Amino acid sequence: MTNTHLSRKLGLMGLIATGVCSMIGASINIMPFMIQRNVPGIGPYVLPAFLFAALPALLAAIAYALLATAMPRAGGSYHYVSRGVNTYLGFVASFSQWFGLSIVIGVVAYMIIPFFRDIALTLNWTSGAKALETGLVRVGIALALLWFFAWVNIRGGKFYERTIIPLMLLMFLLGSIVIIAGFSFSQQDFLLALEQKEGRTFDLNGNASFDLLTFLSASSLMFASFIGFESIAQAGGEAKNPDRNLPLAIALTILVVGLYYLLFTGAVYHAIPWSFVAAEAQTKDISAPGMLSYLLPSGLSVAIVAGAAVALTNDLPAMLLSVSRLLFAWSEDGIFPKSITTLHSRHQTPYVAIIISGAVATVGILGSHFAGDFFLGIDIMVTSMMVNFLLICIALISIDRVNPALAAQIKIVKNPTQRKIIGWTGALVIIFFLAIHTYKDLNAPVNAWYFHSTLVWGIVMALASLYYLFSGRTPNTLNDQQ
Repeated sequence: MTNTHLSRKLGLMGLIATGVCSMIGASINIMPFMIQRNVPGIGPYVLPAFLFAALPALLAAIAYALLATAMPRAGGSYHYVSRGVNTYLGFVASFSQWFGLSIVIGVVAYMIIPFFRDIALTLNWTSGAKALETGLVRVGIALALLWFFAWVNIRGGKFYERTIIPLMLLMFLLGSIVIIAGFSFSQQDFLLALEQKEGRTFDLNGNASFDLLTFLSASSLMFASFIGFESIAQAGGEAKNPDRNLPLAIALTILVVGLYYLLFTGAVYHAIPWSFVAAEAQTKDISAPGMLSYLLPSGLSVAIVAGAAVALTNDLPAMLLSVSRLLFAWSEDGIFPKSITTLHSRHQTPYVAIIISGAVATVGILGSHFAGDFFLGIDIMVTSMMVNFLLICIALISIDRVNPALAAQIKIVKNPTQRKIIGWTGALVIIFFLAIHTYKDLNAPVNAWYFHSTLVWGIVMALASLYYLFSGRTPNTLNDQQ
């Protein structure tokens, strides 16, 4: 008989590192600055928009933490909704998540290489930088990184922890240079450095009117920065002491990452005028390391670019763990072939699910190379995760009625009325954000219909629904199972 019992080897630090590394990446080094191009007019209101974007994620995180105590299993979000609402919506919630994250894994792997190129340029290694700009080299290195971390996942929880925890600490160490430098310099220091290095002058423009729709559009997109903590729930089947560690890891991850985001973004905008960021974003791709390089010596510039590269690299092992465990959970319930639940004979990891997830992410790398627009992938992920978070909140509302036996096992906020208040608040806030994001996407001027992320997501989910129907499952098959 095939063994499908995962080994509980992930401790609290491993779970926190999984959540932190899933959340911090391109979102912090690129999103708060390229938002000036994607949402023109946001101007000096990036930090408030960032803070407002945390609201739906925080409410969803509370729902995740509560449900995790009752269902500490691999593929957490699938189990929460399939047992708390019905199997079909559980599949929709988790497939939406899986689809969005699988695309982003490929996008992230592909985006790492320009940071390597920038390090080479800072070190005056022009031949190496030129080689990294060629398509074959860029795709080849992205694929190598992806499959290296797939191998790390296959090696098991202990090896995974020994890899991801040091990478997380290194990321925070290098990121602290940005925070310290940003608050150490003034905008006048930046203008002087700009003139000395490039002979350019820039007139500060402090006039920017607040527009509510622009602010809400920016917040809905910045919501992507808070996606990732849910990867902790997907590792529920491998967590030590899950009743305590899963909700604690989710709470600490949200707290640590939220504080880091605010300090990091605030530091950069403290030193770099928002009007300069907005002007530069209209003509080229920009990042925090690129802008702060005007103020820092070459050694520190290399360090902060390396920090950005590490932050992006950290996404890969954590997100691969997340998507592969969703695939494992579907296969456990018979939606996908049972063979996908096969575990490695030595490491007790779902290596078949990991390999399949790596293959899908490979398609994401190739798609990023030929499409040339990473914001489309981010928009798809935002839609996907908002739907996922909405269904998680609905599961918290309905679980007492649909599955009272499981509801009784929730260890935090045991009062059903209080849980419903949390669930309804989260659902309403997320619906509001989803409506803003969908409106912005459908009204955006694009060259072809398939650049509307909402339409792409809808087609993929329709195909997933057809697959579910042909899999032989019925919506209420699993409601009585734990």
